[in-house]
Amino acid sequence: MPCTLYVAWDERLAAYDFGPDHPMAPVRVDLTIELARTFGLFAEAGVSVERAPPATDVQLELVHIGSYIAAVRLAGRPDPGSPIPGFGLGTGDDPVFPGMHDASALVAGATLAAARAVWTGAAQHGASIAGGLHHAMRARASGFCVYNDPAIAIAWLLEAGAERVAYVDIDVHHGDGVQAAFYDDPRVLTISLHEHPATLWPGTGLPGETGGPGAVGSAVNVALPAGTTDAGWLRAFHAIVPPLLRAFRPQIMVSQHGCDTHRLDPLADLQLSIDAQRAAGAAIHSLAHEVADGRWLLTGGGGYKTLQVVPITWTHLLAEAAGYPIDPQARTPDAWREYASRRTGHQAPELMTDGAPAQYTRFESGYDPSDRIDQAIMATRTAVFPENGLLLLP
Repeated sequence: MPCTLYVAWDERLAAYDFGPDHPMAPVRVDLTIELARTFGLFAEAGVSVERAPPATDVQLELVHIGSYIAAVRLAGRPDPGSPIPGFGLGTGDDPVFPGMHDASALVAGATLAAARAVWTGAAQHGASIAGGLHHAMRARASGFCVYNDPAIAIAWLLEAGAERVAYVDIDVHHGDGVQAAFYDDPRVLTISLHEHPATLWPGTGLPGETGGPGAVGSAVNVALPAGTTDAGWLRAFHAIVPPLLRAFRPQIMVSQHGCDTHRLDPLADLQLSIDAQRAAGAAIHSLAHEVADGRWLLTGGGGYKTLQVVPITWTHLLAEAAGYPIDPQARTPDAWREYASRRTGHQAPELMTDGAPAQYTRFESGYDPSDRIDQAIMATRTAVFPENGLLLLP
């Protein structure tokens, strides 16, 4: 069924650019937007693409301290000198670049604009595909993230009157910055599915991280073993996410859709297909309608297979959010393949699928205590289900 979708995008968002040798290449977002446009998505009824203003310092301070914002602004001057120490700037992950504050504030502003569109009823769904910078901390850049736009949007929603906000993070890396921002706040349920911290940065996100005093059970972590494939990942998602969302009944859902869970991603070790990632986006969309009256803010995130994966997965996501899902067997448009090849110098993918069935067996069909996926599921259920009034086993 068609949905109204507000997409926060303009070319200025490509200025969030750590340089030509950095894994987070802004061309991945440009390729996504161009693929969605070439499919005709932005011409569909109910879909609008809007230019958003940058976040103000007051809005950034909903999550970040003023001295950190000042340090980011100073680091991004045309001739900045050495970054102020102690703020995570000037590292290999977060090198400084001219205009760093302005570019980062634009990303945060795009996510805020999409959140506002959903909360005010201007659109059912809001998309900030350049956003999803979930690692930034209150006073520190981290993991390619300068300002934590999902956390800023959630904090804004709380100020605007939201009493229950659910955040679902399906990036391969733990959504540590968003969890940290709301660890003591029972109004925000954060759920992160990620590769186990024993094998992947940032080394956090164990099931025992469940929330601070007064908010125990509001932080949910599903730590999956390296090598997890479509069937195991989808089994874990459906065993954890829907029951918690149904119990929490959020007024709005926020999601982060890093597609670095893909088997080709160079920075991690999960083994998902584009087809499983598409299925996850569809499941989150369905849940938003079921539990949050359709109010859904979606963001991008990680994903470092710039041409072969990111634009395909995120175009599926945008099309799903608009209510015009693309057939996985569809060919990518000739015009987009030519454009992508010009931009990257590489041959673009021809299909919107990896040809994977993306099938799984539901956890309710039986728990196997010797299976590593089921062990991960039960670790999370044991940690948080009783706190949310849920049974450990179906």
